[in-house]
Amino acid sequence: MTRTLSNTVKTTVLLAVLTGLIVAVGGLVAGTTGLVIAAVLSLGLNAYLFFNSDKLALRSMASRQVSPQQAPELYAVVAELAQRAGQPMPRIYVSPVAQPNAFATGRSPEHAAVAVTDGILQVLNRRELRAVLGHELAHVYNRDILTSSIAAGLAGIVTMLANLAIFLPFGGSDDDDRPNPFAVLLTVLLAPVAAGLIQLAISRSREYQADHDGAELSGDPLALASALAKISRGTAALPLPAESGVATQSHLMIANPLNSRGVAALFATHPPMEERIKRLQQQATRSVAA
Repeated sequence: MTRTLSNTVKTTVLLAVLTGLIVAVGGLVAGTTGLVIAAVLSLGLNAYLFFNSDKLALRSMASRQVSPQQAPELYAVVAELAQRAGQPMPRIYVSPVAQPNAFATGRSPEHAAVAVTDGILQVLNRRELRAVLGHELAHVYNRDILTSSIAAGLAGIVTMLANLAIFLPFGGSDDDDRPNPFAVLLTVLLAPVAAGLIQLAISRSREYQADHDGAELSGDPLALASALAKISRGTAALPLPAESGVATQSHLMIANPLNSRGVAALFATHPPMEERIKRLQQQATRSVAA
């Protein structure tokens, strides 16, 4: 209960900052008119993502819903974990993607969906798959999915507005006073970075938390560590193209599905896999000691 409340407070603050960035950038780019448009746009996008973030994520990976008859073992594992957590049974999807990966989506446990790729079903054993599904369900129970989806959408709007400033007259508004050109330049350069850093802060910390809570749910931190090592090798061998629709949903995956090397790695939404595995091994050691 304490963790859920803490997450709610952090989420509210971070999303308020992102929304404020949108309004501020809109005001600098197009004056009062831009400010109003940006405010309406951010509210509208928040509402749209609240109800449709799951559909967008599932569609990006061409996921198909499966029944207990079509995927009995997968269904049995998810059902056992959901029952163990005392939560509703989520919908289950399978994506035809060869890369090993998994994600959860949905605005609440009552509207949740868990998806795995064909690739992950090929490379993980049952114990490892159970641990991965525990991680994804932890995201659902911690209310991470909706937060990260909205943060990604709002960060995208900040970037779009900042880019528009390049093509618009400074302060293109009906006001007599014009924004300082230097302020607009700073907006163009820094607003996308700020939005990205806020989104990164949301995603990275919650991956560590989902690893910890998912390992507790499955009772098997070492299985999750082993699964992450296999998934890391698989995503490196079969990275998804950055221009694909999945790029906008990559923050939902258990491992970054894109090729993130060099400078791009600094802005990755996922923490280093080596650190995640190390923390899980330490968690297993503490569990044995206890």
